[in-house]
Amino acid sequence: MSPTNSPLARQWWVFPLAAATVIFLVTALPRYVGLDPSQSLSPADRGPAFYPALVTHIFFGSVMLSCGVLQLWPWLRANHPRMHRWTGRTYVATAIPTGVAALVTSQFPAAGPSQQVGNTFLAGLFLVFTLLGFRAVRQRRFADHREWMYRSYALAFSIIANRFWGAVMIILFVPEVLTGADIGTEDPTLASAAAASAWVSWVVNLLIAEWIIHRTPRRRRTDQASASRRVERQTPVSSSSGISTVPPSKATS
Repeated sequence: MSPTNSPLARQWWVFPLAAATVIFLVTALPRYVGLDPSQSLSPADRGPAFYPALVTHIFFGSVMLSCGVLQLWPWLRANHPRMHRWTGRTYVATAIPTGVAALVTSQFPAAGPSQQVGNTFLAGLFLVFTLLGFRAVRQRRFADHREWMYRSYALAFSIIANRFWGAVMIILFVPEVLTGADIGTEDPTLASAAAASAWVSWVVNLLIAEWIIHRTPRRRRTDQASASRRVERQTPVSSSSGISTVPPSKATS
């Protein structure tokens, strides 16, 4: 098999996602480990509920983003289905508090009502998509599960995409920053840029997810789900816990 035809080479897109996630976590997470509000990237003086919700969102969200990359990796899903299941359970378990905390922080916008509405929609849709994906896999509707989880991860990744779109929107709305102009944080144009970024960062991601989902004919997606189901059946699970009861090698003997 040539290197360009290997599964890892065909799945090259996983590695930029993983790299972006690692860079984001390494640069953002340390500011919150000490639980010092003065180190927060977002002003923490927005009410007593804001900073605890923000820290909850960041800590659980860090685990969720890490698991999300592994969930998307086809090689891991095909070759290590047990790990795929456990990272999936961890993703859902951490997504719930992440989304609920995001609903709280969204009510304390730094850039006005537009940002508040955008982030609230983001958090609400993220929770809905994640729960629909979890319900689908529990019902063994694997094609539907995969589609919902693509949408869920697209919204989860918006926090990383927002770093890119935030810079783009500032350049578009406040080009004076490129000439070194002194723009105060209270400038309404900066608020407009932040509000626009709050929308664009998740809407564009969701459009990309829909394109990925619908570029493959539904019949082929169903066939892929059937193949995944066959892999799942190689490892019997208990009806009560969903945890494997025997190794895969013994299950196929």
